[in-house]
Amino acid sequence: QMQVEESGGGLVQAGESLRLSCTASGLTSDDYAMAWFRQAPGKERERVSCISWNDEPAYLDSVKGRFTISRGNAKNTRYLQMNSLEPEDTTMYYCAVSEYGSCYISGFRYWGQGTQVTVSS
Repeated sequence: QMQVEESGGGLVQAGESLRLSCTASGLTSDDYAMAWFRQAPGKERERVSCISWNDEPAYLDSVKGRFTISRGNAKNTRYLQMNSLEPEDTTMYYCAVSEYGSCYISGFRYWGQGTQVTVSS
């Protein structure tokens, strides 16, 4: 059974950093994509970042240059390093996994429970 678990959220001041972790268990292959989504109250869900099966990254325009997604040393773990955080980044962040492997194919079927990121001004 697939499970996705996030960690690393918290409360920081504007300009500070956080690193989110996402670990997936129950995968049947290594050819998967992992992405971070967020959805602020009253706004549409947006994909913040994604990393494909071959480590190709993709970013939302508003986080380019501030956020970095990477493979972790632990199996099936990916990180989202978030630097220069802004109050507008405040919301729940969700990790999702797609067995299609590409960030450009819809198919993120497996989701975590989310981790809260709060950035104070």
